[in-house]
Amino acid sequence: MTDPQGSEEFIAEQKNMLQDDGAECANTSYNRGVALMEAGNLDEAIDAFKDAIEDSSRMFEGYVNLGYIYFKNGDLEMVIDANKKAVLIEPRYARGYANLGFAYLQMMRTEEAIDALNKSIELNPEIIQAWSNLINAYIQNNEIEKAIETGIKAVDLAPEFALGHNNLATAYYNNDDYQKAIEHLDKAIALGFEPHPEFLKVLEPYRGL
Repeated sequence: MTDPQGSEEFIAEQKNMLQDDGAECANTSYNRGVALMEAGNLDEAIDAFKDAIEDSSRMFEGYVNLGYIYFKNGDLEMVIDANKKAVLIEPRYARGYANLGFAYLQMMRTEEAIDALNKSIELNPEIIQAWSNLINAYIQNNEIEKAIETGIKAVDLAPEFALGHNNLATAYYNNDDYQKAIEHLDKAIALGFEPHPEFLKVLEPYRGL
């Protein structure tokens, strides 16, 4: 998320608009939800987004933001539910599928993660987080060659994306290609990534060979 753009004055203004109009406008409720969310008032933001959804059957953005709040709250089942509803309304919404893939991956629902992440990339190949998560999904599914292939595409697409290099390093390690693993791990570190200490430790004996 970006820095909060909402303010108490803005939230109050939106509430007054609702009262003045006598009916909740979907866009007004949505904007109020964004302001509340960015101000950290997540419970009130949930109510505002639900109001927006109730007022407009096309308010897929409301579901997307609900998914984000549920993620912040650690409720992955609700993340999945919200993003499923978002892509049902707007099937071309690539980030909705990326969010689904991430949640499925965290829950070890690997095949579903792979399907959702591939769908996200098909719709928008520039979502680098989807590529990065897909590397991990293939590793999780013991499809190491696909993980490497995906990782190469990811770092070609975004050479400065440190996490992509780290995940590709993990894929190479799982394929017993330790020199390639070291190469990409060092690249990730140079880009500011802090790798897991155990990963550094297991690769250390292969340095300088």
